[in-house]
Amino acid sequence: MNPFILIPPAYAQDASGFVAGVVQFAPLILIFAVFYFLLIRPQQQKQKELRNMLAAIKRGDKVVTGGGIIGTVQKVPMVQDKNGKQVPSTEIEVEIAPNLRVTVLRETIASVVSPVPANDTKPLKGRAS
Repeated sequence: MNPFILIPPAYAQDASGFVAGVVQFAPLILIFAVFYFLLIRPQQQKQKELRNMLAAIKRGDKVVTGGGIIGTVQKVPMVQDKNGKQVPSTEIEVEIAPNLRVTVLRETIASVVSPVPANDTKPLKGRAS
């Protein structure tokens, strides 16, 4: 009886089979990495910035709601949570016209508009324009 018949030839191919399997999955891993760094991670950072912006809303801020309404925050009421701690309410009072106030949910605010200073400069004296 030949002793080499009992040894299957697959043992000799283990190392090359492993490398071939890794090479097959390399494009999938590369595609996932590209999606993560180009799509998922920037979106997570944007959501974090939005959460921080919504948490920092205070009276006098000019805001834009998800529906496109622009107004000035008039009141951010405080409420008690389950533990009795004072936290900002989810409802904010916004003035959209003189003496016209509406209550909006904090989550519906799309952005806080910060006033941009004008770029006007005074003309220099003695210089002709």
